[in-house]
Amino acid sequence: MATQILAGKKIAVLVETEFIPEEIKTYQTYFPELGATVDLMSRLWSNPTARFVSDIDEVEGEVPEYIDVNIDFQHVELTEYAAVIMAANYTSVRLRYFQPPDGYPISPEQTRTAPAVQFFAAAMANPKIVKGFLCHGLWILTPMPELLKGRRVICHEVVLADIVNAGAVYLPPPVNSELNDPRNIVVDGDMVTGHSGGDVNAFIDAIAHQIVLQEKGLKLKA
Repeated sequence: MATQILAGKKIAVLVETEFIPEEIKTYQTYFPELGATVDLMSRLWSNPTARFVSDIDEVEGEVPEYIDVNIDFQHVELTEYAAVIMAANYTSVRLRYFQPPDGYPISPEQTRTAPAVQFFAAAMANPKIVKGFLCHGLWILTPMPELLKGRRVICHEVVLADIVNAGAVYLPPPVNSELNDPRNIVVDGDMVTGHSGGDVNAFIDAIAHQIVLQEKGLKLKA
């Protein structure tokens, strides 16, 4: 049994449609083994709950999975969470959605107003909260490139151009790495990034380590 190094800690995971089932299930099992509580949350559009559907590949016999979420991230106290995570795959793209003000044309500046973008901007401004972005997750920060400028990261190659254009310093995975290789994870102080959804276990290990350092009042690993 894993040591309860995160006893009493709360972890927020933002999800949307096109999530990876195995990734979400790992958060829901591994973090509790370490003692933490996991809250799945999303934008609920004033509804009490929302149902999201998983991403599926065109594999014969594969069927989608569903998760029901009843926490709206706009109504939580961010400082209650030791870490906030943007789930992998295309969840970050969907959560970047914003509504232009009535009567005004769409403008690039409005991308910064998406509630999930604002949520992560607030988290990024708080060094006591560990921020986690796996695979495509860094897309949630690109509307506010100043949040990425100069930060050392790793990400899926699909989002690489956007992340580098936002000013981040990309550290590629080793050519011989396998899934859950710790070398597929980059830690930059209070921010942890991972190459792909398949690296979720190593990703959780790195986040847990940063939370423990934060709890002990030690300088977060760069």
